[in-house]
Amino acid sequence: MVREGREKPGRGQKILGRAENKHLKNGDTEAVTLFEVVTMGRAAMQAVVDDWIDAYVADRDGALLDLISFFIQCSGCKGLVTAEMFQSRQDTDVMSKMVEDVDEDGGEYPLTTCGAYWKRFRSQFCEFVSVLVTQCQYSIVFDSYLMSTLISLLTELSDSRVRAFRHTCTLAGMKLISALVNVGLNLSVSVDNSQRLHEVEQAKTPTKRAVPRLERIRRKISELQDRKLEIENMMDAIFKGIFLKRYRDAVPEIRAICLEELAVWMRLYSSVFLNDSNLKYVGWMLYDKQSDVRLKCVLGLQTLYEDTQLSPKMDLFTVRFKERIVSMTLDKDHEVAVQAMRLVMVISQSCDEVLSQKDYSQLFQCVFASHRPLSATAGEFLCKQRNRAITLKRVRTLLQFYQESGLHQHVLYLVDSLWDCAGALLRDWASLTSLLLLHPSSPSPSSSQEEVLTGAEEGFLIEILLASVRQAAEGPPLARRGTGKRGPVCPITHERPTRVRMIQPLQALLAQMEAAVNRHSDAELLEAAARSYQSLCSEGSAWPSLASSNMDQLVQRWVRHLGTLLEEALKVSGFVTVEALRCVCYSTLWKLNTFGEVSSSRVSQAFMSLCDVLIAHNYQLLTWDPSAGAPLLYTLDPKLQKALLTFTVDHVFSGADTDSYGTRAGESEVGASRQEDLHRRRNLLAAYCKLIVHSVLEMSMAAEIFKHYVKYFNDFGDIIKETLNRTRQMDKIESARTLVLCLQQLFLRLKQEQDSGNTCSSGVQTYSSIKELARRLSLTFGWDQVKSRESLAMIHRDGIDFVFQGFSQQAERHCPPYVSYLTILSEFSIKLLKPDKKTVYGYLQKYTGEHAINNREECWLPLIYYRASLQATGEGEDAVSFISSDASPSNPSRSSSARQLQTVLNGTGAVSM
Repeated sequence: MVREGREKPGRGQKILGRAENKHLKNGDTEAVTLFEVVTMGRAAMQAVVDDWIDAYVADRDGALLDLISFFIQCSGCKGLVTAEMFQSRQDTDVMSKMVEDVDEDGGEYPLTTCGAYWKRFRSQFCEFVSVLVTQCQYSIVFDSYLMSTLISLLTELSDSRVRAFRHTCTLAGMKLISALVNVGLNLSVSVDNSQRLHEVEQAKTPTKRAVPRLERIRRKISELQDRKLEIENMMDAIFKGIFLKRYRDAVPEIRAICLEELAVWMRLYSSVFLNDSNLKYVGWMLYDKQSDVRLKCVLGLQTLYEDTQLSPKMDLFTVRFKERIVSMTLDKDHEVAVQAMRLVMVISQSCDEVLSQKDYSQLFQCVFASHRPLSATAGEFLCKQRNRAITLKRVRTLLQFYQESGLHQHVLYLVDSLWDCAGALLRDWASLTSLLLLHPSSPSPSSSQEEVLTGAEEGFLIEILLASVRQAAEGPPLARRGTGKRGPVCPITHERPTRVRMIQPLQALLAQMEAAVNRHSDAELLEAAARSYQSLCSEGSAWPSLASSNMDQLVQRWVRHLGTLLEEALKVSGFVTVEALRCVCYSTLWKLNTFGEVSSSRVSQAFMSLCDVLIAHNYQLLTWDPSAGAPLLYTLDPKLQKALLTFTVDHVFSGADTDSYGTRAGESEVGASRQEDLHRRRNLLAAYCKLIVHSVLEMSMAAEIFKHYVKYFNDFGDIIKETLNRTRQMDKIESARTLVLCLQQLFLRLKQEQDSGNTCSSGVQTYSSIKELARRLSLTFGWDQVKSRESLAMIHRDGIDFVFQGFSQQAERHCPPYVSYLTILSEFSIKLLKPDKKTVYGYLQKYTGEHAINNREECWLPLIYYRASLQATGEGEDAVSFISSDASPSNPSRSSSARQLQTVLNGTGAVSM
């Protein structure tokens, strides 16, 4: 089936001319197949196609065999299709057998191979198909041989059970339709041009009309129309043979290719593809499980709705799938949600009376989304919708004045009077026209039943539009409206003053203007002077350089004078400054004394102000900026640190966590107050966390905050996670110690409650919740295990020391009291590298040795589980699969990185800060 090696060039193996000469690899290897040349790069594409066309004219069977081999090789098959197989291409059984045999070479193929080289190959592959059709569009595309064979091949291979053939040939088929669309568009342009020539020739008088020329034009039109029909038949065959079978393929990439190209066809060749029968495929795939497929559908619909000529053809589609498009603004994939919001914006602009009041309310709520691009897009949508309400209000005010004046024949004068001050409104023809389109049943959020214009108001608005367009086009003053007092016109003289004579009056004018500006401070005079300077410095004036130089000198003198005044104002003695600060302090204390019962809002403001002051006077400012004043720096005492923490816990983590989106805009005042309280608590927590991030508080003070990461994740998860990331950037070892302190404090408190025999109170977290907190905290280390090696080693070392403190494996047979903490510690084992797990396991053996290996008492189960988590080194393995296995001795030969980790575990190595 496949020929290996290279004999002499023959059928199915052609030496390429120009492409071969231009592209050699290291000067010693020549490309002899289309696949090898195409992979060289785009520079050879034109030459490759030209060489192939020349070969096709000489021997079409051999050249077509090269093309078939190219698609087979692009699918991952090594080698070329034999000539015998190509000669029997009409036999369906033989073609099926070819597919079955080639399928045996399945595996990784170029379109899915990783690397920049194969990423470029995809674009080169698509470009080859496009260039091939473009270069053949005037000749061999219409020979009823090339396209028939190529379409049959791609249809057969795209229906294969092997993913490589389906993916590659589906992409080739879709790009083939896109290339044929461009050919069809060129034919349409040629038909239109020929018809215009025919009309021009037909309009001539019989004596001047050239009958032979007219007949040639008619034959050409008929030939172009036939070719256009043939191209459309080719596209229809590929569409039915490939697209209809593959747009719901099991592979998401294939579905995405089909939907992306379908949108291109509907936009470029709307007369054939843009109809409800094809739009339904896009609508159905809006429900696809893969976000990439949904994103391609949304992006394609955006291009269709943005075209004002295409959007009217999508009315039925809009009605059927509007609810799905609106709901996609809440898609779990952020990019899909953002693009869906943009699609809704385009729909609201191109289609009237589509979105209901309920839809607008739902969409506007997205301004409160946590994902900023989505909230920014929703904010843009909100502003555009509200702008029409503002415009309508201004128009109504103008209409009311016009009706009260009683001068209903002077709209032109009214527009002329308002042109300078309200020109932006009068020239906003798009908004004014949209007001005319408002209907009593319009569901726009900016137009209620009372805001819709009446008949009289619409008539006035039309007159305003006509008058503003005339004012913008013509511009001269109206009849009987002068621009100023008329004066005598000086007689025109032919004598023109020389440039030297003009300089002296200009200099005198500039001197008078400078004196007036320096002497007066009236706003109107200064504004007039500024306008005069602007006119004199413009390019159209006689001496712009002289006026600009004079103005620059004036500004420089003002700047120097202002600097002198500021220096004198800032020269205040230290005694005055100290007394002023003392007055401020006494005033603040007196106001606090007169407040009586302080409201919660003032308490919150006082707390945040205190946090800001502590950050401003942080003692570490001297480390960052040696020029900072030492007397202004302040170090917190332990009592104040404890008070800040207590206040934060009492006022932030109070009550059950609430969903930030649990209240709707239409609920009662309880919902609004709930959102306001949540906003206040978030500000308090953010202020406290800034104290930790700026090293005002010790990093260990964040342990109490991290305890609430899971319970209050909906309300404060983003703040706590950002604090954890910032502390890790400051000192990753100290940050890890804080996490250990957090988990150990929770564990000891739970242990104390259990030992006392009391039922855990609501303030004490359960064992499962502590384990879940450990799991969520381990996920914050990300996937870069090398970067967090030392931190994870410290967590395991401290955890092991915590469990086995004071435990002697020779003297004691009972298990340590805190051995259940090992189950919590095992949540961090998955983040360890394979050699690090062995090192940690060796450190654990120092405390336990072979003790409890064969001990199956229930109290030792956490140790067995923890050991199993350290032994689960294979991909897909977990601790459970190793619980019943014996521990194998660690390999004495370790890498240098493992020895370094052992040093960290033993606590003898210095950790770089």
